[in-house]
Amino acid sequence: MAGVERLRSLPGLTWCRELPPAAGGAVMAPGILSVGLHLIGRQVLSLAALAVAGVLWLLLAFAFACRLVCDRPRFRAAAYTPAALTAVAATSVLGSRISMLGRQTAAAALLALSAALWPWLTLAVVRHWKRQMPGAVFLVCVAAQALAVLAATLALAGLGDWLAWAALAAFCLGLLDYGLSFARFDLREVVRGAGDQWVAGGALAISALAASKLTAVPWTGPLHTALHRATLVTLAPALAWYVLLLAAELRSRRPHYDVRRWATVFPLGMTATACLSAAGPTGIDGLARLGEVLLWIAVGAWLLTLAAFAVSRPGAR
Repeated sequence: MAGVERLRSLPGLTWCRELPPAAGGAVMAPGILSVGLHLIGRQVLSLAALAVAGVLWLLLAFAFACRLVCDRPRFRAAAYTPAALTAVAATSVLGSRISMLGRQTAAAALLALSAALWPWLTLAVVRHWKRQMPGAVFLVCVAAQALAVLAATLALAGLGDWLAWAALAAFCLGLLDYGLSFARFDLREVVRGAGDQWVAGGALAISALAASKLTAVPWTGPLHTALHRATLVTLAPALAWYVLLLAAELRSRRPHYDVRRWATVFPLGMTATACLSAAGPTGIDGLARLGEVLLWIAVGAWLLTLAAFAVSRPGAR
């Protein structure tokens, strides 16, 4: 106990206790941009984004552990919010990109960590749902689909057919979660949200990405056809959300920095990546071109958010 008290008293660890759960979006954003940049052949930029995501993930994991040891009440309070599920999504997105590097053992370890966090964080969040909630409510879907994407990626890498079935189960659960989340979503957030309203579309985009990954698995029978259709059925409304939310942003501009703006960048990058990934399985070449355009928009949004964050820091001026 004395060691814990000394740890609590360290002034340099104040940021660990004050870091909001939504900060996990800062890992998810460069993580998915790294995946997208890899898909369009921009390997140097992809690895740079991966390095940023990896460093931020380590910092947030350290903060997560410090809060668990030093401030249990605040840790539990944070675990009850939907933003807590960014821990699962960020870890899974990072694992998916690491798998693309051929580091399957490390990716599998991140899958195990995500799968361990997912059930109890999801249960804690759902138990504290309210009637009218911001866009972060869709993180319940995002977490499940991020697990599906990583499990499917590892299955395609040859780590076991059972991972494909696990990915399929997570994908189906994620679709159910989306419906339940939508029922709790306050539609007024489309106009007045601080950034996380974009997760409403991003959750469908990552569902489309998961479906496209699962389509690449050599299923037999009608399952392959169903997944092929599911890719389009989820991607189309994701693009519709993109247009609607962009129009709302232009109508009600909110240029100031908010930590929830990282939850804007991730859906932008996820929609782009979903288009790039779906182009092959669906045979629609235009999706690849659209995905590349949307990806550069997402990169620009990430840089703008990073600049806004830097300006907002005390002493930045």
